[in-house]
Formats: sequence, structure tokens, C-alpha cells
Amino acid sequence: MIRLRKCRPPLPPLLALLLAVAGCAQLPAVDADIAAAARADNDPSRTLDLMRRQEERITHTHFVPGNAVTLLTDGQQTYAALTAAIDGAKQRIDMESYEFDPVEGARFSDLLLAKRAQGVEVNLIFDSFGSLDTPASLIARLREGGVQVLEYHPIGFFTGLPLDLNRRDHRKLLVVDDAVAITGGVNINQVYDIRRQTRRGQPVDPAKLAWRDTDVRIEGPAAGQFERIFEQTWKDQHGPPLPPPPPPPAVRRGDALVQAIDGTPARHRTLIYRTLLVMISLARTSIHLTTGFFAPTPDLDHALEAAARRGVDVEIVVPAHSSSATVIAAGRAHYQDLLEAGVKIFERRGVFLHAKTAVIDQAWATVGSANLDWRSVIYNNEINAVILDRAFAQRMEALFADDVAASRPIDPQTWARRPLLERIEEESARAFEFLL
Repeated sequence: MIRLRKCRPPLPPLLALLLAVAGCAQLPAVDADIAAAARADNDPSRTLDLMRRQEERITHTHFVPGNAVTLLTDGQQTYAALTAAIDGAKQRIDMESYEFDPVEGARFSDLLLAKRAQGVEVNLIFDSFGSLDTPASLIARLREGGVQVLEYHPIGFFTGLPLDLNRRDHRKLLVVDDAVAITGGVNINQVYDIRRQTRRGQPVDPAKLAWRDTDVRIEGPAAGQFERIFEQTWKDQHGPPLPPPPPPPAVRRGDALVQAIDGTPARHRTLIYRTLLVMISLARTSIHLTTGFFAPTPDLDHALEAAARRGVDVEIVVPAHSSSATVIAAGRAHYQDLLEAGVKIFERRGVFLHAKTAVIDQAWATVGSANLDWRSVIYNNEINAVILDRAFAQRMEALFADDVAASRPIDPQTWARRPLLERIEEESARAFEFLL
């Protein structure tokens, strides 16, 4: 089983440079997690309680009851929810985004500054690499208005922090008053403008496609878990001390069990990846995954293939279009083995698919920022919400069915006969997938 990508000379100069920048990255060991789950899997009826116990065993964090959860199925719904939450803030707003672009970033800056002027504490983390085109004047305006702004791993040599191009903050998170949290795949970026589209019959330009993304709004005591993850990132990046957050709501807002899971490889926390593999290993009926970037690790490949071979309905929706042909090719290099094992693969058409979701056994559901790729496991800060609530899982299943209906199914027989040149391109891209 592959655990480590090692640098071995001699290497072509470009590859040697890329590896030097990336470093030698190690995948987390998952065999012990899966073995422990298998020993506990002695209840043939499959219950939410079993899933909860296994999740809590790995994360050492309890699920929090009493939450209302709302599925947000596109950027416009998410922006409306973010705006309403900010408008309703009474004491504190904590926002974190990989991208904070000049257009939507300016609009949200106006919202944040307005609340700061009302006396609300406002803290913002944005990723330096993801927001390279954000003008310094926009950030200066926020700071001048009293917003505390933290740039994650600044791109520069005189920042007081080590230069690290690969370890990025890929999270998308808003926490308001320790009572409402919104997270998922939606960046603060104008790509979610609903007017972006292509004409029928015209060549596909991914830069002009509308983006298909998913977020979740959580209202209730579980928001406190997301708050603590935000505060840890703030501390790790040497931000100024933050005062204690407001007390969490004392009354129930709904019936959902919710857990916030962080992926912080720099702190050896790869909980999103580990819990997903355990849930896949426990699945009895269905595994439905959606991802914006598909370059699975060997352990994920194995887990999906094993599940399909034992009769689980394993379906994955992946993008048909991307800003990088290399990313698509690297993912397609995995199709053959997955298809032969019985995994069903669908390529979403007509949009730029960016959602990162999973539903297992129509009970365990997750929405977040983590893709099914190496980068989300070994480099990026990620955050996911896990929801144990059958009604929410049913809504997730309906959304998954909509994506499948708008996708091209990959036929195993046709795929096996694809041209040799395509196979060569795919395997070449796969060699670099841990960097994509």
C-alpha cells in the first residue's frame, strides 16, 4: 500500500523543481481505523448510532444535537444565506475563504464594514494564493474600518512566516454569534454569477460556465465547533488575540446531529479523509459522492472498489469540464479499475462542478470544502460538516439524482476501447496528481 511519495534522483528538471516545492508528502495511515470499524460492525441493521460512534472514535469530538440544517444548492442561495447571517449579527462575525475576489470581495467588504460600524466584532481569514488578484486597497479598506484581517501563508519572503506555496487554506466558512455556521464549496468569487453560461453548439469554455456548488447552513449549538476550528487557524497564523466568542444558543433549533471536522495536515489532522474512508468501509447499501476535483489516493480507490464488489451501490459524479485538462485527465486515469469493480461514474455537463458532498446509506451526509484528491488530504486546510439526519440525507440524495440526470454516464465497455493516445495522456497526468 502506498504511503509516501519519495523524491528519487535522477529526475527531469521540471519534475525535480515541482517536487522540491511540494516536499515529500505523506498520506495518513487508515488501516487501523478501518479495522477497528470492522470489529464494531456487528449490527446488520445499520444504524445512525453506529456511524456516530465510529465518527466520534476517530475525531475525539462529539456530535452536537439540536441543530437546524438547510441545504444550499448553488452560489446564489449561499450568498443570500451569507448576507442574511451577516446582516443579523449582533456580536461577532468570523469569515474564512480561500478566494476573496475583487468583485464579490468588495460587496462582502461593504457588508462586513457596515456591521463593524455598528460595533460587531469582525474577523476575516483569506488565503494569499487563492486571492492573488485581490487588490491591497480592498484589504486596507477593511482594516481601516476596524475589521481584523489575516492573510493565510502570505506569498512573499519578508512576512515573518515561512514561504509555503502548497499548504493553503482552502476552507469556506462563516460563523455568526456562535449560533449560525455556513460552510461548503462556495468561495467569495464572481464565478457564481447566474448569467455565466455557454450557448448550445458552441465549444465549451470552462471560464464562462456557471458553477454548480453546495453549501449547508447550520443553526444551533454545533456552530461552536466551527468557531473553535476558525480560532485555531487564527492562532496558528499568529493573528492577534481574539476575545471569547458569544455563548452558544441555549435552545434547540432543530433535530439534526452535526459535527465539524477539520483537515489540517500541517497539524497532522486528516480527519475528513480518515472518517470518509471508514464510512465507505461500513457502507451496506449506497455511497453517493460528488467532487469538484477527482484524483483519488490509493486507499480511496481500494475502499470504493471493495464496496462495489460487496454489492454496495457506489456512484460518483465528477466534472466533465475544468480549467485544467490535466486535472480531468488525471481523474480519468482511475476510471478503468473503478468501473471494472462496479463503481458507476458520471461526468457532470453544462456547468463547472465544484461541489464536495457525500451521502452514505441514505443516513450519513457531509458537505464541505474537501475534494476527492491528494491536495485536500496532504496539503490543504479543509473543513466539512457531517450531518446525521435522515431528512437532510434525503434532500442530499435528491440533489445527487439531479446531478446524475444532467451527467454523461461512463460506459465500461466504451471506456475500455478508448484511444491509446488518451490513455497515455491520462497516465502522464496521473504521475503529477499529488500536485494538482
